[in-house]
Order: sequence, then structure tokens, then C-alpha cells
Amino acid sequence: MCGVAGFYGHNPQKARALLSALAHRGPDDEGIFESDLITLVHRRLSVQDIELGRQPMTRGDLTITFNGEIYNHLELRKGLRADFKTRSDTETLLALFEDRKTEALNEMDGMFAFAIYDRRERSLFLARDRYGKKPLCYSFQNSFMFASEINALTRIANFSVDPAAAEAYFGLGFIPFERTVYKEIFKLESGSWLKLRLDTFDIESGRFFRAADLYGASQLSEAEAETRVESALERSVKSRLESSDVEVGAFLSGGIDSSLVSYYAAKTRSDLKTFAVRFKGTYDESPQAEATAKAIGSVHATIDVAPSLKEDIAGILSMYGEPFADSSAIPSFYVSKAARERVKVALNGDGADELFAGYRRYVPIANGWFSPASRLRAALKFAPKPKNKMGGYNYLYRLIDCASANTPLEFWRKSRSAIPITFNADNPIAKRIAEFFENLPELTPLALALLSDQALLLFGDLLPKMDIAAMSASLEVRSPFLSRDLAYLAPMIPDNMKIRGIKTKYILRRLAKKRLGDRAATAPKRGFEVPLASWVENELKELVADFVYAPNAMWRDFLDKTVLDAPLGREERAKALWTLFCFEAWNKTRQKPSSF
Repeated sequence: MCGVAGFYGHNPQKARALLSALAHRGPDDEGIFESDLITLVHRRLSVQDIELGRQPMTRGDLTITFNGEIYNHLELRKGLRADFKTRSDTETLLALFEDRKTEALNEMDGMFAFAIYDRRERSLFLARDRYGKKPLCYSFQNSFMFASEINALTRIANFSVDPAAAEAYFGLGFIPFERTVYKEIFKLESGSWLKLRLDTFDIESGRFFRAADLYGASQLSEAEAETRVESALERSVKSRLESSDVEVGAFLSGGIDSSLVSYYAAKTRSDLKTFAVRFKGTYDESPQAEATAKAIGSVHATIDVAPSLKEDIAGILSMYGEPFADSSAIPSFYVSKAARERVKVALNGDGADELFAGYRRYVPIANGWFSPASRLRAALKFAPKPKNKMGGYNYLYRLIDCASANTPLEFWRKSRSAIPITFNADNPIAKRIAEFFENLPELTPLALALLSDQALLLFGDLLPKMDIAAMSASLEVRSPFLSRDLAYLAPMIPDNMKIRGIKTKYILRRLAKKRLGDRAATAPKRGFEVPLASWVENELKELVADFVYAPNAMWRDFLDKTVLDAPLGREERAKALWTLFCFEAWNKTRQKPSSF
């Protein structure tokens, strides 16, 4: 796991500035490659072939700076007629690309974001993994530049804030698809590649993975689906354990996803280290995690974390390089920091909810409840706002509210919106989201919901949240549910094996019951729940007020100042204040670039 960056031309000061900005992503080593056309830089967290896997790495006419891991790289070597000087997956990737160009991307099982300079073609090739687990952003400001993080690019150039992106952030809590908060910086989308001719600046681009093409009718029986899912998941966990020269641990909460990952990991490594965390004021899953650890025989630790919120909050939020309102980024930071004291690499359960239907909102979608619920929409005008986020009344209220949506975008926003605003009709990001929904194939409502969450929530929120939080602590996190095998298998699983009645993740619950018993199989879905309303009303009340209600607060440039006057429930109001606070925290901590 590493940090990568580069830019057109040659400038030693810029190269050093990028290395400094990405130091947390790779504290073990650094490297610079310079030519007349391009400079590539690399910060390394040494995990594979520690002695010989240094980067940027050159093979013939190709030079690469690579962030990620290719778990099947030794298997891929068998099909290549090449002499290898290292055991690193970086050299495998270079040889594979040399032999097969873009076709190489289809064969790789891993998480990756890389840039390859072809000296003979005078071109630069960028690519990103199927779900976008490893980040990569780029800009044509001042010719061309790219980096793992937005904060690295803002260290070397000036950029302007995009009002459309700001509006999208306020409505969603993050900025989706290829856009960022800056007009001139773009994210390379998941499953995509971009090729730039450095002599003419001509651009080619394409996608090698499109999940929407994989969903459709399936003939898998329940027994066959269960067998294939278990085989793929066990294989995925094993490869993510074995493709490392350092110890790999596992996050273990009380949920199904991390419990299954830890179970298969413990089958491969009898001395597996697992750890759970306990935060003051949040739901405590440590008893369930400890019970699972005992059942699988892992070396388990429960880590008590007492966040220093007032001191840490602005710094944590600033790491994302743009406004980011997912409050679970805070515990993710503390979890990663605590885990890094014990291991250098950890497994987690990311992706299971979006591939196998783990959210409660999928239940009414799969069961067709929204049509009858829509008849009750008028009752919402008289119904009190929910007070308890986890209560049944809140679920019913949100069900009726979502049923009142007139468009797929409005429905998606109502299911998890940050601030209840209406997008401007000419907002290009809103149009981009609307086009995404319009271009989805004719599929079941559940399949469409899964695809929208993979493209929007997983890519735009959940994966960047964990990547930035973990890499701030120099911790590599691997996600077995996002393997190549499961990416192609999950769409083949019929809807009734994902949602069965009111049960979410039905096929994974079957596996959990078979391998871990009833307690694990019936565990409710809980992410990193934080007491957001309590934070906003108590520990962070003064800080939030100072940021949000300041006369010169930047959010006032984009939203009507009466936005907080709307009738909101306790949790809704806390989320709205938090969204504005995160925006102001980002604005106050933005770095100005050095002069070069």
C-alpha cells in the first residue's frame, strides 16, 4: 500500500512536495523517476518483497508508480514469458501490461491505482480497480498532474471551488462520481483507465469493469449459490492473507461480514490477530466479537478508545481534501490508529452490504412495500419527527418519506440525505446522477438499488472513508468481499437469496449460521454508529456553533441562510449541523500551495 503521484515535466521541488504530502501513505521508503516528459513519485508501505520491491520500477520501456496489491500475481506470472528479478506484484503488473495492455486489467484480482509511463510511446496510462478501493485523482491545471490524494495536488497548484460540487455535497454528504470540490480536479472512476499522449495531450479512456452489465436472470439454486459464495470468499480471504510478507490481522465487530472474514482467515492462520474497538457513548459490539473470536480461536483484543474529539476533529476531517460528512470517519480514524499499533495490514468486511444487500432499506425495495406506503404520504404532514434513529417508528417514517419521492435521485437522497435541499435544475452533477439512473438496464428494483449504492455510496463515501482513515495511520486494509471472483458472482445470486422476507444478506446469514452458529447469523446490521446528536449538543456544541454560525461561514455562499430554520427532528438537525460543520472544517484547514 502506498502513495503515488506525478506531473508533466521536471521540477525537483514539486516532486519533494508531493513526497512530503503523501508521507503517511508510505513511511518505509520513497522514490522519484524523472524524464524529459514526466516525473513520477512514490511513497512505500513495504508489504510485499520488502527488499526488492522499490518504486518507481522500470522494466524495458515501462516505468510504474503503483498503489495497491495484486493478490493473484504469482498465478498470473505463470502465463507470461518473462524473466523476473523480484517477487513483487509490481513487476508482475509491469510484465502483464507489457504483454497485454488494457486486457491485463481484466485478469487482476486486487485493489490498485497506478500510472505507467511508456517511454517509446511517450504516453502515460492511469488505471483504477473495479470498485475504486484505491484512490486516484488528476488535473490538467498547469499541464497535467495526478496523485493518490487531493491534498497532494493542492500542495503544488491552486484550484477553484466548484459551486455545483458544493451543492452536491450538501445534498449527499459527499461528492459523487468523477467530480471533486475543485473544478479542476477529477477522480478517475472505478473500473476505468485513461491514457494521455504526453507529446500531443491527446486522451483515450475506457472502462474494463461495469457492474451493471452483470446483473440479470440467474438459474443458481440456493445450495449452489451458497457453495459458490463460500468457495469464493474463502479463496479471497486466503489470498489476501498469503500475499503479504508482514503479519495480517482482521477487524472483528459483532456483524456478519467481519465475522465471516475472520472465520476463514483463522482457518488459514491459527495465530490470527483480531481486534474490536469499544467507544464511549456508542453501541458496544465487543461481547459479540469476543464470542466469535473464542469460537474461531483467534488472538483477540478489545481496544478501548477515548476520542479527543475537540483536539482531533478538524485534523481528521481535513485529511479528506474535500468536504466529507460521513460521521463514521471519526471512529474509523481511531480504529485504524489503534490497529496499526498491532499489525501493518488488516482485513475488513467492506463491500458485503452493497453486493449482498445488507441495508434495512433493501427490505421494502425487494418486497414492494413502497407502493402501498406512498398512500400514507399525506400523513407525514401531521406525524412528529422520529427521535430514535434505530426505532421502528423511524423506519416507518422513512419508509413513507422515501415512497413520496418522484425520481430515483430523490429516492436515493431521501434514504440517506445530509441536508434536505433541492438541487438546482442546471447542476451538472445532479444531471450526471440522473443520467446514471436513466441508463441503468431493465432490472429488478433490488438489483437497481444495489447498483446505485455501489456506484454512489461505496465509491463516493465508504471506500474513501476507510482508505483515508487507514492510510493516515499507515495501515493497509484489504477487503475480501471486493475480490474479482465475488464481483462477478454476486450479481448472479438471485434476489430472494439476498433478501428473504425481512432478512437482509440471506445467503451470508446461511453461511454464518453454518460456520458460526445462530448468534452470528442473527446479528443486526450496525456500522460504526456514533452518537452524533450527543456530539453536536454536548462535546462539540461550542466548536460547531463557532464554525457554522460564523458570519463569514463559507456555506452561506451556496445555501439559503434559512436552511436550518426548517422543521427537523433531533437526528436530522444534528446531521444537518454536522454537514455544515464538516464543510467549514475543510475550508478552514485548506492548504495553500508552495511557490515553485
